[in-house]
Amino acid sequence: MFLNRAVIAGLVMIAVFSAVSTSFAETADTQTTITPINSSIGIEKTVMPFHTPKENKLPWAFVEGKITNHVEGHPVIIQIYKNGEAVRFAQTDVNKDGSYEYRFRVRDVTSDIVTKVFDGDYTVKIFKVVYLDKSSTLA
Repeated sequence: MFLNRAVIAGLVMIAVFSAVSTSFAETADTQTTITPINSSIGIEKTVMPFHTPKENKLPWAFVEGKITNHVEGHPVIIQIYKNGEAVRFAQTDVNKDGSYEYRFRVRDVTSDIVTKVFDGDYTVKIFKVVYLDKSSTLA
């Protein structure tokens, strides 16, 4: 349960340089499943909605979290979809303490031209390799 709360809290996608969140994931609709790979490890998949409002003025958003039972040497895979079509795939390393972060641009301003890289509703899928038995975690 701690992992799910940490993932939900960590995945509230917000603009990095703001005290007010204008881009965020709705945590109420978050779904997490674990698919075993073998008897000791599995792939944890978290799916959640992400929305970037029309009035967003902030340039960055991020996905972050902390995995309490991560398998060392396996990155976190992040996939972002709009209307079922892939718009971004990324991979980020997991730190020794189980934390990870991936930052991405949602808005760009170059020579007074504003480009909304992300605008509207998306689905985010996050994949992590985890120990199935939390007591197996190698610290």
